[in-house]
Amino acid sequence: NTLKNAIRSNHLAQAFLFCGPRGVGKTTCARILAKTLNCRQVTADFEACNVCPSCQSFNNGQSLNIYELDAASNNSVDDIRSLVEQVRYPPQGSDYKVYIIDEVHMLSTAAFNALLKTLEEPPTYAKFILATTEKHKILPTILSRCQVFDFKRIRLQDIAERLALVCRSEGFEYENDALLIMASRADGALRDALTMLDQLAGFSEGKLTNSLVCDQLGVLDKALFVDCARTMFQGDPTQTLQALDSMVARGYDSILWVLGMASHFRNILMAKTPRTTELIDSGQEYRQQLIIQSQETSTDMLLAGLHLLNQVELQYRQSRQPRLLVETAVMKICYLAQRRQKNTNPEPIQEPKIPAESETHPLQGITTRLPVADFKTPAQVKIQVKVPSESSPNNLQELRVQESSERALQDFSDQKSIPETPGVANFQKE
Repeated sequence: NTLKNAIRSNHLAQAFLFCGPRGVGKTTCARILAKTLNCRQVTADFEACNVCPSCQSFNNGQSLNIYELDAASNNSVDDIRSLVEQVRYPPQGSDYKVYIIDEVHMLSTAAFNALLKTLEEPPTYAKFILATTEKHKILPTILSRCQVFDFKRIRLQDIAERLALVCRSEGFEYENDALLIMASRADGALRDALTMLDQLAGFSEGKLTNSLVCDQLGVLDKALFVDCARTMFQGDPTQTLQALDSMVARGYDSILWVLGMASHFRNILMAKTPRTTELIDSGQEYRQQLIIQSQETSTDMLLAGLHLLNQVELQYRQSRQPRLLVETAVMKICYLAQRRQKNTNPEPIQEPKIPAESETHPLQGITTRLPVADFKTPAQVKIQVKVPSESSPNNLQELRVQESSERALQDFSDQKSIPETPGVANFQKE
């Protein structure tokens, strides 16, 4: 909008700086702007007409008033001096001479100084469009003389829609999830996504499926994370460990599973509320599975799993046994799930067994009766003796036990009182 309004009001800056990440269209927008500045029949939306001689010459690569310089390979002071010499000559058949300098941060300090004077006092017909991915490397004196436009990463849905448009125009069959995988792998760069589409279209023979894109790009299918999360939340690590073994056997690194599972846990957290569900960049089928798992899983369990996976990611490169590190994290998550299930469904508590009023002493023939509630002094302890039915025991050992028991009983009955221990309440003696 800023550039269109500048063209409408004819208040154009002398220099523009387009900065941002790779593959977001900085150089392409610079070319479009240069063509629009020299267009003779600008449309009502202030776009180039592609009909006038200036637009035609630019489309055919024959324009003499638009120069493009790659500063990555022409970064010396001599290259900039030759460019400055060309600025002296006015345009032929157009209103402006436009100079596009790509990767301008690659210029040397001497080259920047040679360009600085021209940027300070350029001719009215000279316009400079600079493009870079590293804005911090440009001299502040250059930045102060440019209108800076920051290009941001392209959204995943926008990249997928653009890929779908290309597939329809080329007659390719595609699945929406396959395009979303390519868009997410591109990381906001449309150029990278188009490069992947070009490669996969030649391999797939005109049909892009989800499984094919995952295999060719080395991406794990989201269905794997859905199944692993379900079994881990049930406390069973068997299926997840088998999936890890199969993944490693196919040549994948275990860290891919860790990163993918962490992203899956994050998506489940986002799916717990309708407003945060919109923050998930995925297809409708995967989003429905996330909503189902979010209803079956607690937030604290997901946060604990995310913490464990993040710890594995930090320790993975330094570990001598990275696979064991990942498998241990899987078992920890399953253990947490088992503990949570036990806390949610605890075992029934059994009532404690109350001892009877009279209970048999371990010594044979002696029974103690201890009235706990009314106990006051040892004198109230009532001791009963069970006399054996046979008066003449056959065994000598049994006779000795009987005599020892009777002697102990006699000694206890002769004792008049038992001194109380100071400071001890509710004393009981058996």
